Amino acid sequence: MPKMPRQRLSGARLVIGMCAAHVFSMLGFASFAALLPTFFAEWGLSNTQAGWINGIYFGAYMIAVPVLVSLTDRIDPRHIYVAGSALTALAAFGFALLAEGFWGGFWVRALAGVGLAGTYMTGLKALTDHIHEGIRARSIAFYTATFSIGSALSFLLTGEIAADLGWRWAVGVVGLGPLVSLGIVLWLAPPSQPHHLARGEAALLDFRPVLRNRRAFAYILAYSAHNWELFALRSWLVAFLVFAQGQQETGVLGGAWSATALAALVTVLGLPSSVLCNELAQRIGRRRLVVSIMCASAAIAAVLGFLAPLPFLLLFAVVVIYGITVTGDSASITAGAVANAAPGQRGATMAAHSFIGFAGAFAGPLAFGVVLDVAGGGESLLAWGLAFASSGLVVALGPLVLATLGRRPPGEGEAI
Repeated sequence: MPKMPRQRLSGARLVIGMCAAHVFSMLGFASFAALLPTFFAEWGLSNTQAGWINGIYFGAYMIAVPVLVSLTDRIDPRHIYVAGSALTALAAFGFALLAEGFWGGFWVRALAGVGLAGTYMTGLKALTDHIHEGIRARSIAFYTATFSIGSALSFLLTGEIAADLGWRWAVGVVGLGPLVSLGIVLWLAPPSQPHHLARGEAALLDFRPVLRNRRAFAYILAYSAHNWELFALRSWLVAFLVFAQGQQETGVLGGAWSATALAALVTVLGLPSSVLCNELAQRIGRRRLVVSIMCASAAIAAVLGFLAPLPFLLLFAVVVIYGITVTGDSASITAGAVANAAPGQRGATMAAHSFIGFAGAFAGPLAFGVVLDVAGGGESLLAWGLAFASSGLVVALGPLVLATLGRRPPGEGEAI
């Protein structure tokens, strides 16, 4: 049977293929966070140092993404995606073979962050270039939600392989995932036509038109607050669960499941949460849904850390609910930024979305670690309570931004 021409690939097949590639590209995402208790013991890290290693992954992403994603308006995003996948695999193998101590982990994770910048939003651009507007918001929801599947598999595979073979083997094995994603994109993704700069259009890396677009910019700032909380949680979840298990008899759930497996379960729930909430947003309004979820998430964060002495099953139920609220607004926020992008500025809008959004992803894990150290360290209940509460305070700023910058002018409907 002859192979289907790329230009005739159905929208559903393209969405499924790009989502699968994204999952494989993410397998090394949590390789440091999943093994954080191990690195505390082997490398003698402080909470602040651990926060830097967790954060620099997103800091490097933040620095690289404006250039790489903006280039997708000029050149085929597949080329950038392939280079980003190769760099991600190289960083994983370097971590497995060479990383030792704070600085070794710091620089290798920074390299991995640049690799993420070459795959995440560039993959979304490669997808949206070939999806018609009628299914674009839903496709964005599915693609961004698969971030949770990749993250969950990263926690699970890293933890299980490390338990049997040690952490270096675990990091090396999950590093094979980006090579699979590279192959999928080369085989499946259609080529994109470059956008030719017309008179009056912004030059590369000129984000002033994006920043002047108040409605798109509101979603971008909300994304930064969202990422602060989301990646603080994912960076410190395993360490928090280990701390909570040490507070009391953990019962069946805590004893039968490892902390990395529990973190994977919490993380994977982000997929149905994000997708279903995006569907709900199309019925009740995107801005209303995002504001409601952010407020609920901030309220849970304000108390979560203080609940560690509760029976573990009850505590874990609260963590699961928190994981759902943390991710429930993700797809709707990104869809809001893309939907409100000006013509010819989608790549630039997505670049600004990632750059400003992942400034929060860089600062969140670092600030969490700093609060832990300042408030008494990783064995202090007060420190964990204040660290989570600090994340909740930041995410509470998201509704404020959307209520001001994101307000619709009279007579204007919300973009789909």
